[in-house]
Amino acid sequence: MTAALSAPRMRLATFMLVLVTAIWGSTFFLIKDLVVTIPSTDFLGVRFTIAAAAMTIVFWRQLRALHRSDVRVGVVLGGLYGVAQILQTEGLAHTDASVSGFITGTYVVLTPILAAAIFRDRIPVRVWVAVALAMAGIAVLSLRGLAFGYGETLTLIAAAIYALHIIGLARYSRASTAVGLATVQAIVIAVICVVASLPGGVTVPDTTGGWVSILYMALVAGAFCLWAQTWAQSQLTASRAAIVMALEPVFAAFFAVLLGGESITARMLVGGSLVVAAMYVIELQPRRRPEATAAEEPPAEVLHHEVP
Repeated sequence: MTAALSAPRMRLATFMLVLVTAIWGSTFFLIKDLVVTIPSTDFLGVRFTIAAAAMTIVFWRQLRALHRSDVRVGVVLGGLYGVAQILQTEGLAHTDASVSGFITGTYVVLTPILAAAIFRDRIPVRVWVAVALAMAGIAVLSLRGLAFGYGETLTLIAAAIYALHIIGLARYSRASTAVGLATVQAIVIAVICVVASLPGGVTVPDTTGGWVSILYMALVAGAFCLWAQTWAQSQLTASRAAIVMALEPVFAAFFAVLLGGESITARMLVGGSLVVAAMYVIELQPRRRPEATAAEEPPAEVLHHEVP
């Protein structure tokens, strides 16, 4: 797939993913502050309703142009992303922003593992090495005694669901439908989050700062990043995308320390280094076979016609 793309287009797609991961990383400490006063489901419902409304208004023509199979793909991917967002945000209410960022980043390791399980590919030794490194890093970051905390557990489950979302994007997103596909996902995410927030009523921010944070996360970290990720993954193989997205936990820790008031600790440095090392062990190993694998899918244009 990469051979068929021009170098400038690949560089642009890579830059877009770097920008996306930086923006995602900047949201952890903001969310951590917001969920102190607003239930996580309420926050997500408001955030993604704004994002979905903005995208629907701006991209109405591209949304209507989608084929029915693209809409089905968008609904499934949006469902995965919505559930993952709820679990991740709830987990963040019970753990530090830096820890949440690092554990969320394990989707880079989980992506090829789950893809291999789904598509029955053989899992090479280097994958097991990466898994061991990632689990060791999570233990250093998150374990207190012998117990794995509630927040860390929810965040790890969210990371696995994010991995499924990445697999789906890598296989079914196309440059020509990226805008519409991202809009469908935003709508589905908003519906899921609003439904989850209804039982206790919807609480909204009561300060200007809270609304500024939500608007930033709705329009920039939500609408823009959802479109940018969908488009970029239509241009790059899953392996290359995963290498770039491995930067998210690094950005999360950076912003948590720089702007979130957290302190650098030995646990953060050691655990984070192990998790990032695991990501690069699994993604930077050269591919020996010319054919696609579960971790490096064939072009989405080919697989698009296989969607039921």
